[in-house]
Amino acid sequence: MSEEEEKKTFDWLPEGMEPLADGEYDAIIMGTGLKECVISGLLSVQGMRVLQMDRNNYYGADCASLNLTNLYKKFNAGTPPETLGANRDFNVDLIPKLIMACGNLTKMLLHTKVTRYLEFKSIEGSYVYKAGKILKVPATPEEALRSPLMGLFEKRRFRSFLLFVDQYDETKPETFQGKDLTVMTMRQLYESFGLVPDTHEFISHAMCLQLNDVHLGQPALATVKELQTYCYSLSRYGTSPYIYPVYGLGGLPEGFSRLCAIHGGTFMLNRDVDEIIYNDKGEAIGVKSGNEMARAKFIVGDPSYFPKEKVRATGQIVRCICFLNHPIPNCGDLESVQIIIPGPQVNRKNDIFVCSIASAHNVSAKGIYIAIVSTKMEGNEADKEVIPGLALLGHIMQRFTMVATTYEPVSDGNDDKCYISSSFDASSHFEGDVEDLLSLYKRVTGKDLDMNINADSVEADY
Repeated sequence: MSEEEEKKTFDWLPEGMEPLADGEYDAIIMGTGLKECVISGLLSVQGMRVLQMDRNNYYGADCASLNLTNLYKKFNAGTPPETLGANRDFNVDLIPKLIMACGNLTKMLLHTKVTRYLEFKSIEGSYVYKAGKILKVPATPEEALRSPLMGLFEKRRFRSFLLFVDQYDETKPETFQGKDLTVMTMRQLYESFGLVPDTHEFISHAMCLQLNDVHLGQPALATVKELQTYCYSLSRYGTSPYIYPVYGLGGLPEGFSRLCAIHGGTFMLNRDVDEIIYNDKGEAIGVKSGNEMARAKFIVGDPSYFPKEKVRATGQIVRCICFLNHPIPNCGDLESVQIIIPGPQVNRKNDIFVCSIASAHNVSAKGIYIAIVSTKMEGNEADKEVIPGLALLGHIMQRFTMVATTYEPVSDGNDDKCYISSSFDASSHFEGDVEDLLSLYKRVTGKDLDMNINADSVEADY
């Protein structure tokens, strides 16, 4: 049979156009960022026919892990100096984020069995910036009693608070101690234990991973659950609540892409989308790429693939990738750490996030440390925004700075069949982004993703 005879034809295909790949799909996914790859993997497991496209010639989109050559090329920084080490030793994440060991992203990895493709190692330390010093976040109620973060009596109140949170179970009224967390605000809960505002700030920002103080006036239950996840993850792995993939975050979208491919998904890299096709009702029914076209019941993608009228800007984020020849000072010579600088500590509304990783996670040559400083922009000068974070790093061998505008969808996608993810936030962890991912999954499928899996069951040497 000739090639012409083998090619499928469709009634909907305009004259002169050819089918893109197999022509007809249940879903077309645009972009291979983490959120898009998770969605494609989950949909394919459910038996949907998925076509996933990316304008780049690599997986990951903004979540890609780049070697030295590609990193220097992206920032037009010339040729990497030989003193940094071999190209193959580097896997530098463009959007570096840590994974909560027992959080929702870990549950997604377990739910889909993508953990079989990846290896993780724990992050060695979790720190918070207070009054000009880097201080370790207490890992246990006993460690809290030795922490310089608080005075003696405040330590005892903090320990009582942690013990309450540890035993609290929303299904067991006997654990409530007379506190209705669906009504009581987080500020009222703190105050009921006699905790001072400085302690509220440290717990909320460094442990509950809140990005601002809005939650203080809201019912405490959601924030207490976040604190329980933090404490549970911390007790599970001892040094910090965070884990990170060996060889960088680029392995996450690749793992979900592999899951999709195993279940019959089609992938096309280095292939941009020229146009989204709509029917008379304004619903997306397919895409054009060159003289080829594919149809689907709905479209999913990151904001960069959609017309401007379908997304709105939510702000700007500055991220600095720094190469160091030493660990971050004042963190016990640890290779991998996270430091949260609560915004109010440096006269800002938004927190500044600092994290470092190195050769133990196979992301850099031995002796080279990759430190990342990120925050939401509050002014117009990117360098000024990150000064408090950069000041903690000591001598910086090389710095790459990027400013990205963040977007979110204007609508939920039910009317136009365009399901759009939000841009990644400024934090150095995935907790907020996973909430968006769960929302995206519900918008696409109409149902909640089952997250009841026990995050303890991952079989890995952390």
